[in-house]
Amino acid sequence: MASSTAPVQLGLTHFLAQADGLAKFLLIVLLSMSVITWYLIASKAYANWRLRRSASQFLARFWDAPGLASVASHLESAGVRDPFSHMTHQGLQAADQYRNKTGQRLIESGSADEFLTRALRRAINHDTARLEYGHTMLASIASSAPFIGLFGTVWGIYHALVNIGMSGSGSLDQVAGPVGEALIMTALGLAVAIPAVLAYNFFNRANRVLLSELDGFAHDLFAFMSTGIQMEQTQSRPIRMQAVAVPREA
Repeated sequence: MASSTAPVQLGLTHFLAQADGLAKFLLIVLLSMSVITWYLIASKAYANWRLRRSASQFLARFWDAPGLASVASHLESAGVRDPFSHMTHQGLQAADQYRNKTGQRLIESGSADEFLTRALRRAINHDTARLEYGHTMLASIASSAPFIGLFGTVWGIYHALVNIGMSGSGSLDQVAGPVGEALIMTALGLAVAIPAVLAYNFFNRANRVLLSELDGFAHDLFAFMSTGIQMEQTQSRPIRMQAVAVPREA
């Protein structure tokens, strides 16, 4: 009676069982990239939602306030929670520092408009850096994950062809199975890179929209503070801004 050999079940399980140390290392790298990508997607999505909500609340309160003194009191009690409140806090603090300047430091040089411009520019630069948190990592994963997967595929095909050559059997069914298994690494690389690319483009566009709105608000705030609107409130009640801690993005 002729003995029949059970067919080998090819797939991810068989590929992992036959993979060497380098292939398993590349697989761990891709899985780590995937975990980092989805963590950044979740954390930045929540942070952007919370930032948008805080910004809308602050802007509504800012434009409904009777004067800068009321805005300063609100910031001292509620704190800085978004780029718009941070910029306003820096502008009010700069105005207070300019009134009390001694002229003995380089940072105190220049006119009131120049002093305020520097403060607003520093606030924009600071918030831009905070908003771009994680973008470099997403871009790096999106660009490198496909090549890591491709390298794993090439390595797997090389070993498959070596094993086939040593076995002396070069039929199509003996070649197609191992080569098809090696392509799993390329598929995993693409599965890691595609969410990273989409997330990077989404958050990059969201940041551009927010920074455009912040730039427009900076012009309004500069005009509001430099032209002396609501001068009665600001002169009768000097705005004393205390240091407010700016929360860092998780």
